[in-house]
Amino acid sequence: MNIVTRFAPSPSGYLHIGHAYSASLAYQKAVETEGHFLLRIEDIDRVRCRHEFETALLEDLKWLGLTWEEPVRRQSDHMEDYAAVLERLHERGLIYPCFCTRKEIAAEIAQSDSAPHGPDGPIYPQTCKGLSEAERQAYFAEEKPYALRLDMQKALEEPGARHLTFREMDKGVIECQPEKFGDVVLARKETPTSYHLAVTLDDALQGVTLVVRGQDLFEATHLHRLLQHLLELPTPDYLHHGLVSDMKGRRLSKRDKDATIRSMRENGYSPAEVRKLAGFNTK
Repeated sequence: MNIVTRFAPSPSGYLHIGHAYSASLAYQKAVETEGHFLLRIEDIDRVRCRHEFETALLEDLKWLGLTWEEPVRRQSDHMEDYAAVLERLHERGLIYPCFCTRKEIAAEIAQSDSAPHGPDGPIYPQTCKGLSEAERQAYFAEEKPYALRLDMQKALEEPGARHLTFREMDKGVIECQPEKFGDVVLARKETPTSYHLAVTLDDALQGVTLVVRGQDLFEATHLHRLLQHLLELPTPDYLHHGLVSDMKGRRLSKRDKDATIRSMRENGYSPAEVRKLAGFNTK
């Protein structure tokens, strides 16, 4: 089987050696099966994402010796794709507008006797779920900012939605528990998609058959599998790898300047040395 993998960085900072590991692993899986390695730029965050970071990550990946198929998919060029699937969910009554600010949500959670937490933090208390249509239209008329949330209860009432699974390459079949996310945000007025919605649709549109990404996104797969089911999209296999840490065991981030691929290049490291420092086995 010819595997189709992808590496999907966000151009909000310089890539670090953890990215080198993830990209190299995905690339290797494609090469081993004479498959296809794709690059996707996840740039829906218009505040944090910058063109110079995209240019830098392309240079860093080429320096590492990776090649990918063209054209590169940039999420910011395909907002109409996400709007279309949101409309499908809206027509089926599976999403609703939420006008709560983050501060209001935090205050309501703080006053609650029990505030269940999910993978993304405290679960939204469904404050706006019970708004009447008149109340919603009044908020729209005021041009009040809003988010579009998945109605998790209704979503799980869809045929087959409560018995979903996905295959993790080193763990076997995993039973899904998307309810742990609650009524998750799928889009906002100013950003017509979320990471969860965009990545699920993009993987399907690009024909990805194996998603290689960090262990920190393992829980998100439960939600992505539900979205695949609701939108009648294919389900790829998954491989969630361990995260690269610094010498103190801290998870690396784009704020760790000493661990960026760019700084290592400037300090005379070779691509092979960077891959070795990342813990990538090139055999």
